[in-house]
Amino acid sequence: MSKIDAAKIWSLNYNLLMAVISGVSADISELGLDVKELFVLSQVEEHPYPAELAATLSMPKPTVTVYVKRLEAAGFLRREIDSADLRRHRLQVTPAGRKVTSRGLALLSDAFGARLGRLSAAEQAELGRLLEKLS
Repeated sequence: MSKIDAAKIWSLNYNLLMAVISGVSADISELGLDVKELFVLSQVEEHPYPAELAATLSMPKPTVTVYVKRLEAAGFLRREIDSADLRRHRLQVTPAGRKVTSRGLALLSDAFGARLGRLSAAEQAELGRLLEKLS
């Protein structure tokens, strides 16, 4: 039995994800976002504090700050002082932000779904189980 090449598997996974993202980035740009901003926006409701958001997305805090400022300027986010801790800002997704998030994630989902369509239903289910196991 040959040894599994983990780097090759990682590379295939990375290339797949980047191909999907590249394939929809122009459409996401038409929504007024770049793909990374979409990822930030999609996590705000679950992780409403900038530091928590940075940790969740494995992004440096200053990078998240830049994205938050751009999303706020575009009207997709707003910052509020946290009433429980006046030293912290809590992020809120605006209705416009929810709308573009939904559209952007649908674009990614459709593009990834097209790739998944190359697999049988059983293979798709197995892939899902394997990815959950690795997560």
